Amino acid sequence: MKKYLIDTHILLWLVSEPEKLSTITQQIISNLDNSIFISLISFWEIAIKTSIGKLEFRTSIKELELLVFQKDISILPLTSIAISKVQNLPFYKINKIEHRDPFDRMLISQAITENIPIISADTKFDLYADVNRIW
Repeated sequence: MKKYLIDTHILLWLVSEPEKLSTITQQIISNLDNSIFISLISFWEIAIKTSIGKLEFRTSIKELELLVFQKDISILPLTSIAISKVQNLPFYKINKIEHRDPFDRMLISQAITENIPIISADTKFDLYADVNRIW
């Protein structure tokens, strides 16, 4: 059984715009031999971005949690080890701008500490040598 962590936007696309998912992503998620995880941090990211108007998503967090369970996706909790790892992550520059997104950095930390690939369309994850991004 192979484990995968999905990025926040992958969850959003899965529940509302599945046509945006890559073919490999669809295959991985639909393969019952795989264990798919969503980070608890993704629920926080959705709540924050919805509350500040950066994301328009009408599904409540509780409803989203139920959808996740219906799709046989497990929630990856935050651990002190993953939180500690964030302190040592480098701030890579992309077009002279540092990659400082706290949600991305936590997901990167979790992928590294849990030693699982992350499914994401976000190429910024490729800056981190210890991250195995799949898209």
